[in-house]
Amino acid sequence: MTNSGGFEPPHAKEAAPSQQIYDMIIVGGGPGGYTAALYAARAGLDAVVLEQLAPGGQLALTERVDNYPGFDEGIDGCELGERMRRGARRFGVKTRMAQVRALALSGAVKRVDTGEGTLLGRTVVLATGAVPRELGIAGEQELTGQGVHYCAACDGMFYRGKTAAVVGGGNSAAEDALLLSRICRRVILIHRRDTLRAEQVYRAPLMEADNVQFCWNCQVTELLRGEGLRGVRLRDVKTGAVRTADCDGVFVSIGRKPASQLARGQLRLDPAGYILADESTRTDIPGVFAVGDVRTKALRQIVTAAADGAFAVHFAQEYLSQGGRPV
Repeated sequence: MTNSGGFEPPHAKEAAPSQQIYDMIIVGGGPGGYTAALYAARAGLDAVVLEQLAPGGQLALTERVDNYPGFDEGIDGCELGERMRRGARRFGVKTRMAQVRALALSGAVKRVDTGEGTLLGRTVVLATGAVPRELGIAGEQELTGQGVHYCAACDGMFYRGKTAAVVGGGNSAAEDALLLSRICRRVILIHRRDTLRAEQVYRAPLMEADNVQFCWNCQVTELLRGEGLRGVRLRDVKTGAVRTADCDGVFVSIGRKPASQLARGQLRLDPAGYILADESTRTDIPGVFAVGDVRTKALRQIVTAAADGAFAVHFAQEYLSQGGRPV
């Protein structure tokens, strides 16, 4: 989704008076978005989901989900996202595959401009999630997809029998390293601290893997290139010592940044760019709600995003019952 701030395209102002006005427009089809859609439809609200890529959002890039209740043997992230979409569709929710270009959130009727036209809604739920955080070093953009990657489940197969490096120390990095350890000849896990932040359920099998090498207290400072990526230069954050590590590919897993560009200039954001919204999911504009990874919250998980979706509909109903006035 592109950064448009509060830009309202000219043709949005020319929307015909007879154009359909949805009760709820949901921007993003991840767990938060589709839970909101499901609850909205069951409450009798006319809701539409705008999704840019695939059902589930970033969830669709997760090879296996083991911490979502109801799936005692785990479930593929892509399949879980598709099930969420089907569950909402069962109650009449429509999904449109479209890129949202701009929002006009003030007023009783909100406008959402997409590449396919303008939609009008009485309430808007922003479920745009978060995107992978980059290393921010020279050559990263040019090598993306050509040696630098952000999803092991998506691109790990390209490194079967080769050496791959994973940068990070949280659950996502540990999960990526575990997945790659089953594919690659060797995996190098690079972390700027001397211990992983990942939960024990990930750490234990990772420590036992005989083809995983740990580079503690290290930071990637340079991507080494030949015809493609041939390695990384590392700096010890404690001693300043520099060394290189040969690898065929690098998987960056150092956290995410909120996909809140559309809200910039209209909604209040925290210093990190997350939309300011409490557990009610209400933002500072009446009728606009933020759910899932894009809002300020202590824990960003599938189950907490789903809970946000339910909260958003509850408070949206209150808002609508008051004739579109603040509750």
